[in-house]
This record gives sequence, C-alpha cells and structure tokens, in this order.
Amino acid sequence: MFAAGNVTVVVSNMDASVRFYTEVLGLKLQYRFGDHWASVQVGAGLTIGLHPASAHSTAGRKGSMSIGLELSGSIHEAMRALEAKGVKFDGIVNEGKSGSFVGFEDPDGNPLYLAQLNWSHVNQGEGEYQHA
Repeated sequence: MFAAGNVTVVVSNMDASVRFYTEVLGLKLQYRFGDHWASVQVGAGLTIGLHPASAHSTAGRKGSMSIGLELSGSIHEAMRALEAKGVKFDGIVNEGKSGSFVGFEDPDGNPLYLAQLNWSHVNQGEGEYQHA
C-alpha cells in the first residue's frame, strides 16, 4: 500500500535549515526545489521534508512533532561531534532500559533527539512489542 513517507518540518529559512540538516547533522540532501521544498534522507528509513513557513503553518511549534535519529554508535561520541558543530543539547543523556536519549533543536526550535537503542530487553521478553 505505502511506498515511502516523510516527516515534514516547517522552517523559517530554507537555506539555514538545509545547511543544518546536511552540514551539521551530516544527512543527505535528496533534492531541493528552491525555497519551496527540500528532502533530506536519514539512512534508508526516514526522509525529512523541509517546507517553508506560512500564515497557516509557523516554524518551531513545540510539542507537535519531534524527529528521532537512531544512532549506529555511541550517543556520547555523536554528542561530542555535534557540539563541535554548535549543537546545544537540552540536558543530560536520559538512560533507561530501552536505550539512551538526548534532545536538541534545529534552527527554528523544532525538537529532535538522538537515540542509542538497546533492544536486548525486547529479546529477553520484556516490554510489550509487536513485530510486524
């Protein structure tokens, strides 16, 4: 039924947002249509669509969306690399049974978070997860 999908992020400045998602976070720009739309690829499973703000959709509304970026390595190493590029994190790493998480924001204040997942608790039968 579905072939793909994306998370659309409303942004106030397309150039600044494209730079943040590609140069700071290191994601791949798939395509850009001037200041009307840009698609940024996160690995094989997520596309972030950047869309300009309008009177109906303002940039940086808190709480209505967040983008989780699953890491393949250490959350602390990722944080050091991003801090060197000017990213400010929302606090300390939240470490729990399911993994480690820490939040930050894009240039418009849209919330993102890093996730270093720990799936061993699922494999041990803990939690209520359904596999598709």
